[in-house]
Amino acid sequence: MILYWLILGTAAGFLGTKLLDIKLGIPQTIALGVIGALLGGLVLRVFLSVLGMAAGFIGALLGVLVLILGYKYFIEGRK
Repeated sequence: MILYWLILGTAAGFLGTKLLDIKLGIPQTIALGVIGALLGGLVLRVFLSVLGMAAGFIGALLGVLVLILGYKYFIEGRK
């Protein structure tokens, strides 16, 4: 797993320095990329976790609405 983050961070650091036209040495580029990959991965995981909880709440709310509409249509509609 550590090797994965090193490779990913190195690639991200290289691309980031080229996109933003920053002249850094190889060790600085690798360090910047690895730290950026770790921070970005952490932020993305937190964001997806919060989004997942929100999606669960929306799904639960939709489920309740469907049940209430079904109850009103099938149960109360028979009266």
